[in-house]
Amino acid sequence: MPIPVTVVSEPSKSAVRIRRAVPDDAAAIVSVLAIVAAERVHSAIDRVWTVEQERSYLELLSPREVIYVAVNERSEIVGLQILDRWSSLESMAHVGQVGTFLLPAQRGRGVGHQLWNATASFAREAGYRKLAIQVRGTNTRALAFYRGIGFRECGRLTRQVVIDGKEDDEVLMELFV
Repeated sequence: MPIPVTVVSEPSKSAVRIRRAVPDDAAAIVSVLAIVAAERVHSAIDRVWTVEQERSYLELLSPREVIYVAVNERSEIVGLQILDRWSSLESMAHVGQVGTFLLPAQRGRGVGHQLWNATASFAREAGYRKLAIQVRGTNTRALAFYRGIGFRECGRLTRQVVIDGKEDDEVLMELFV
């Protein structure tokens, strides 16, 4: 089954274009993840990988896994969405997991939807039948975003995340492709 190499979106009010990440994007991806992680409230990630670890991850993505990046008019990465396998078990090969990370100034500007359009298309072409995501319980904007694109809550892991001594739930959400 053919997997698209690059998806480019039309600019919207966010004035970004979407493309597939490459290993040379590792430093910029780590930079975005570091800013999101430093906020301490939007993600369970409390520290990011090194640039070398991120580059290795990008190089080792299977043909069914992808990272799409949102790039502004200055060619800077301002957000990303990851799709990888939920598990290495063949019995769960039809399930992917999604993660979205946006710089604060990009939130609420349509960037997440642009990333989602590319990811959803890739997921269908790659043969996923179900996508899952874990969202921090206090991240109401992210929960609303995922509900808006069709995900539904299917479980909650109570006090799953502890960052800076503060506990938070992880909400499990799923979408059948």
